[in-house]
Amino acid sequence: MATYRVGVIGHTGQGNWGHGVDSVWLQFPECEIVGVADPNQGGLAAAVKRLQAPRGFADYRELLDQTKPDIVAVCPRWLNQHRDMVVAAAERGMHVYMEKPMCRTLEEADQMAAACEKSGIKLALAHQTRYSPKLHVVRDMILDGKIGKVLELRGRGKEDRRGGGEDLWVLGSHVMNLMHHFGGEPNWCFAQVLQDNQPITGQQVREGAEGIGPLAGDSLAAMYGMDDGVTAYFASQRNQGNKGNRFGLQIFGSEGIIEIVTGYLPAVNFLPDSRWSPGRSGAKWIPVSSAGPGEPEPLKNGGLNAGNVLAVHDLLQAIQDDRLPECSVYEGRTTIEMIAGVFESHRQQGPVNIPLENRKNPLTTL
Repeated sequence: MATYRVGVIGHTGQGNWGHGVDSVWLQFPECEIVGVADPNQGGLAAAVKRLQAPRGFADYRELLDQTKPDIVAVCPRWLNQHRDMVVAAAERGMHVYMEKPMCRTLEEADQMAAACEKSGIKLALAHQTRYSPKLHVVRDMILDGKIGKVLELRGRGKEDRRGGGEDLWVLGSHVMNLMHHFGGEPNWCFAQVLQDNQPITGQQVREGAEGIGPLAGDSLAAMYGMDDGVTAYFASQRNQGNKGNRFGLQIFGSEGIIEIVTGYLPAVNFLPDSRWSPGRSGAKWIPVSSAGPGEPEPLKNGGLNAGNVLAVHDLLQAIQDDRLPECSVYEGRTTIEMIAGVFESHRQQGPVNIPLENRKNPLTTL
């Protein structure tokens, strides 16, 4: 018999149903989808059929009140409803698995964290790379000194038509989450945001896509001071990505480099070279699998769905063990803090301490 009752929330036309956050529950015999919600009539009918749901609702609050799920899947990619959906679930004592990024502002992130704390519920974010078995290998390599002392973290977005501010929000969130995971807590941010090679002003601020809220910039560069003296960098320029081949994170150590892209089984490579230059040293890049550097990959790449499966496994275990999920509401808030720090530093024209004092969207007062 099913142990957990699951309610699934989507919004066709405003974030839809996420990257498999809706359908992953069909792979868990201990989970039963008891209802779905979508204010779009056609989208709701399709979801009921696709997810084999017994009931459909136009209002997600009715879904929560009438079906009383144990876990709520918040699927829309758009950010403008995330806070309300999560708080509604938390106030009813329901755990949450949700699409990233978590929300639009630090104020919303604080409200979501407070609601989770008050009800004692677990929230897990669908940053699939954080659940990859390859990350455990990378962590062990760093702890074993394979790249010496970690000195720098360097990340970039996809740098497609969304390059700059939108790239930072939508795709940079993956990179920020990895920076936090490997670099520790961010302590400060120093950044600049540009539009057509000029610093943005309030005149360039517009309403962003995907419910992001106020947004600006087609280019940006940011530097962070992380725990243990590690410096992290992130940059994005519009239409410079060449199909996103720089999207990911590089970890630079005194004895070598590890680079990571994103996904359930991301491409991970290791360069044992203190010069950081295989052309000068003759060192070669070594592929890293879930079995270790230079070992063949024993696992099959199941794409985004495989990452969701690992994330849900972790959430269910976190509920049973009464611990935080691997990628929790607090990690989600730190990701938003790092993103907001870019715009706040630009607004103040200098470095800003993290946590930020300003919990609003910095662009509203630029």
